[in-house]
Amino acid sequence: MFGRLGAPEIILILVVVLLLFGAKRLPDMARGLGKSMRILKSEAKAMKSDDAAAPQAQADAPADGQAAPKTIQAAPGDVSSARPVSENQQPRQTQS
Repeated sequence: MFGRLGAPEIILILVVVLLLFGAKRLPDMARGLGKSMRILKSEAKAMKSDDAAAPQAQADAPADGQAAPKTIQAAPGDVSSARPVSENQQPRQTQS
């Protein structure tokens, strides 16, 4: 189906995209897409390293059953907004 896309068809598609989204919004969209891809890549690496470290962490766990508190970060590498989270903490309900 897509094997017959030549240069004229690709140029036509690019012109239509440019007309639909406008030249001003395209760089912003590309920047946002790049940022999302970097976050996805770092999260995938973190998951792989967590999977590799999980058996070792179970062996190093304290005998008294107390686990270290988990930390939530807004974005990978963002330590300014990191906060510890308790496992048994009830979610807050917002008032309407």
